[in-house]
Amino acid sequence: MEIDKPQQLHGRVTEWDELADFVSAQVTGATLGLVYGRRRQGKTLMLELLARQTGGFFFGATQQSEHQNLADLGRAIADHRGLGAPLALGSWPEALDELVRLGADSPCPVILDEFPYLVASSPGLPSYLQQTLSPLGRAKQYTQARLILCGSALTTMATLLSASAPLRGRAVLELVVRPFGYREAAAFWRLDDPELAFKVHALVGGTPAYLEMSGGAGPRDRADFDRWVQRRIINPASAMFREGSLLLREDPSIADPTSYAAILTALSAGHVRRSEIAADLGRPATSLAHLLDGLQDIGLVEAVDDALRHRRTVYRITEPVVRLYQLISARHEAELVGGRAADVWARNAGTVQSKIFGPHFEDLARQWCLWHASPETLGGVASRVLPSQLACRSHQTGHELDAVVWEARPNQADRIVAVGEAKATTGPVGVAELERLEHLRTMLPAEATPEPVRLMLFSRAGFTAALTAAAGPREDVVLVDLVRLYQGE
Repeated sequence: MEIDKPQQLHGRVTEWDELADFVSAQVTGATLGLVYGRRRQGKTLMLELLARQTGGFFFGATQQSEHQNLADLGRAIADHRGLGAPLALGSWPEALDELVRLGADSPCPVILDEFPYLVASSPGLPSYLQQTLSPLGRAKQYTQARLILCGSALTTMATLLSASAPLRGRAVLELVVRPFGYREAAAFWRLDDPELAFKVHALVGGTPAYLEMSGGAGPRDRADFDRWVQRRIINPASAMFREGSLLLREDPSIADPTSYAAILTALSAGHVRRSEIAADLGRPATSLAHLLDGLQDIGLVEAVDDALRHRRTVYRITEPVVRLYQLISARHEAELVGGRAADVWARNAGTVQSKIFGPHFEDLARQWCLWHASPETLGGVASRVLPSQLACRSHQTGHELDAVVWEARPNQADRIVAVGEAKATTGPVGVAELERLEHLRTMLPAEATPEPVRLMLFSRAGFTAALTAAAGPREDVVLVDLVRLYQGE
């Protein structure tokens, strides 16, 4: 069965293909799939379009009692089947039997959106679903229902398939819907200027709903950017103003938002190692494990290993709007409420450049190496791209490497194929940065560099004529400006 992706759905090609394969699979018996991700990623829209495209069933749960949810579900099933009166569902086992019956004749998606709301009022629901999907049960023997459970409470959804959970081993699809990548986000916002696309993405990231929440459009041009930020992002009247705070409070697993917010404040300020975070909070480093784990569980923080040194993990905020909220909106709320957005934004230009644009450009450089750069460019196939810090005896200091590109090779040790430096400064990058990178290349471990390592320089503002001339005849030097970052490989 061909299930074409609707035009209303921007991007999401991989996600749609996975869902289409799951729904149309010609296998006997009911199957189970999970779809989850943070709020406002477009999960509901995608699943509603899937149900409409295939004649499937869609039900969106709400925060209410079990009795109320069963009553609403009974009405929804009756409407789908064209019955004259709602079904009276007395229990979840009875409701699940009715749901799988929808796939009695052919493969049919049966979608339960906001599944965590149902579990909150009916904790036994996963066990009832396990029983319904028993290998010798009616659903597996006589129906082709394609059950899809969707939710935004990441911890609740992820634990549905954990080691001791009732549904462990029952699902054949686990699809995590993430924000758009930076190139998809630029297309979604209709930003053709790479500089403008970069700055917008550095502030609001790739969450689809943020376009509408920002007034339905991005800045008209570079000259309009500051005004747009002041009116649509850091304006207390905007829906975006408190978004960076609300993301932390939406997941039910976050019982103490204040402690988690303190971690985010420290990370936003550039304190990225556990010891640095602990010092900023005035707490022992051993007390931070559950807080950092919790932020990773809900997708707001990521642990990033050092490319060359074990146990040198750093942490980064994955959602740009959280970083912006911590650095600007929360810190200057009183002034922003008082209508002084232009003054606050101008006064914090240095903070935005060093704490937002700089780290974000480094992130995009690593993503480009992993997702978009060709093997010919890198000198190999990137399997992982990580930052590192090299201890330098010559200079008696540590040198930061923004990108170390590793290639995994079958039956051989992994090797480093390229190293890179990313500069988000407003001036062009010159020859001095290439010389620095050449020096750092000499410090790489010999066992990881059996072949020549390429040098990559990423620059938001381009390159000097001298550097361009020096790099021209060299196959081991790669220059990547914003245009190439957004459009090239």
